[in-house]
Amino acid sequence: RIAVADGVGTPRSLYPALNRAAAEHGDLRLQLGWLPYAETGLDYSLFADARTVMSGWGLRAAVDAGTVSPVVARLSAAPSLLAGRLRPDLLVATLVRTPDGLKLPTEVSWMRGLIESGVPTAAVISRAAPCADAGPALPEDEITVLGETDDAPREVSFATPTPEHEAICKHAARLVPEGARLQVGPGQLGAAMLGALRMPVQVDSGLLPEQVVDLDARGLLIGEPVAAYLVGSARMYEWADGRPILNPIEVTHDLGRLSNGDPFVAFNTAVEIDAAGQVNVEGTPAAIVGGIGGHADYAAGATRSMRGLSMIAVSTTHRGRSTLVRTLSRAVSTPSQDVDVVVTERGAMDLRGMTRAERAAALVDMWGPAGIRET
Repeated sequence: RIAVADGVGTPRSLYPALNRAAAEHGDLRLQLGWLPYAETGLDYSLFADARTVMSGWGLRAAVDAGTVSPVVARLSAAPSLLAGRLRPDLLVATLVRTPDGLKLPTEVSWMRGLIESGVPTAAVISRAAPCADAGPALPEDEITVLGETDDAPREVSFATPTPEHEAICKHAARLVPEGARLQVGPGQLGAAMLGALRMPVQVDSGLLPEQVVDLDARGLLIGEPVAAYLVGSARMYEWADGRPILNPIEVTHDLGRLSNGDPFVAFNTAVEIDAAGQVNVEGTPAAIVGGIGGHADYAAGATRSMRGLSMIAVSTTHRGRSTLVRTLSRAVSTPSQDVDVVVTERGAMDLRGMTRAERAAALVDMWGPAGIRET
């Protein structure tokens, strides 16, 4: 089993060698993580089995085609899976050379744990990547350096937030206490949320979005962010270079850490939500949209945090169809008890302390003219 480091810094220059090895041997298994781009250079069909612990945007087509299978697990469980049932025989990764030694560049995630646990690592050294790894130098006796590359991390951009996104986040931003730890991901809603803030916050997230740079420029970022991945442009990577931002999933997604200390606010979205308040983030009946990822981890951590909050932000309609449904199209990604507040363009509904019947009535009322979709 070969694990390939994920994120924007995945080792693309080693893909041809991986393809050749898979074609030659016929029995190699592939272990993947979160990929923001469809990495066409890696031919998943050549492997006897290909799995991912997080089905990101870049794996949608492969998952739909059946060449990659997402495992059913929240992201905080990935280190346990990769240390046990899915432990790889080799990790293939991109590293950077720093004055302290070898480190991970734009993502730490589950990779540091594998290297430190003794999984042999084959690495390419990037001369173009930043280093935002908050940890110590990696044990070089576990690493075989195959060469160097000028490949820079992938740049990821998103559409500008719409007025509807801005309306949602105007409601949501009012609920964030000053000085709170805020989890917010990349995308239009994440950008709108960070843009709507008018008070200083800490940022504590899995995927660190580009707009954190702007938050810092506005004087509203407290301390260094905590994250597992960088997701943005060259501007963001330059800003992050040398900062101790990136940590392993064992740190970023630890429920004990998230629920203790300063108030923790999780700001997440949904593909759809049902009348019980259960959330689906994985897809529609027709297509995969994403994976379970850290959604459930951050929601659970926020509900346990004193003065914290687990928010689900979603438009009442998507492409003319209500996002409030009688029955979810796919499995429950995050349970109703880990949802405190639902925010739409119409306002915010605090569901805490309500019975199931009261929650259902409140959500139907909140969706207003959009109503509840039966199928």
